[in-house]
Amino acid sequence: MSKEQFALDIVVDRKSPIPLHAQIAGPLAQLIESGKLPPGTRLEDEVSMANRLQVSRPTARKALETLANRGLIVRRRGAGTEVTPRQVHRPMALTSLHEDLMKAGHTPRTSVLEWSEEPATPAIATALGLAEGSTVVHLRRLRMIEHRPLAILTNYLPPEIAPSREELSRKGFYELLKERGVEIAIGVQQIGARLATAEEARLLNEPPGAALLTMQRTAYDTAHKAVEFGMHVYRASQYTYSQTVFAN
Repeated sequence: MSKEQFALDIVVDRKSPIPLHAQIAGPLAQLIESGKLPPGTRLEDEVSMANRLQVSRPTARKALETLANRGLIVRRRGAGTEVTPRQVHRPMALTSLHEDLMKAGHTPRTSVLEWSEEPATPAIATALGLAEGSTVVHLRRLRMIEHRPLAILTNYLPPEIAPSREELSRKGFYELLKERGVEIAIGVQQIGARLATAEEARLLNEPPGAALLTMQRTAYDTAHKAVEFGMHVYRASQYTYSQTVFAN
């Protein structure tokens, strides 16, 4: 086994009521969640694990699948099993992704994939309360944490309040709108999920058909005027939403 691979040092208890796969997955999960096994750490494969711990291969496989289903590891053909990067947990609130990442201690980076002026389609015009064919600015950005891709952000807004390409590479979108006197007061958004297209998978460093979280939002200013319409996709393996709910 490669020296770079981590092997869990435990003795499974066959008399315990806890299933063998859980006895393996539990300690590994604790090490990952505590940070003792940092992102990128390679784990031994299921064959080596089964032989070393003297369990069946299906048992070792189920232990790793348990961790994968929790988003703690990723298993890629030809690349082995690795601890996943720390997930981004974001509240269901009208906030800037750029600012949320910075508050969480990340270093966000932005690559502007597209900045163009174009006629508003019927759907975009309706969302922004404009006449069909009105000129809008179309923005498309790749948001990264350090050097790790996280999301593809697509926005449409009126040209008179649109930040420049250079500004977008340095600051958050909502921060730039605020600098232009635009105060976001409310947003109407929908959360969903779908599979990644080939281009999205390439940009996000995911396999084709990987799961993506989606968010569609129309934001309004204090005068209840629509100021931007966004359609964003996030890596489901790296990103989650959180929301506080109350009983009736």
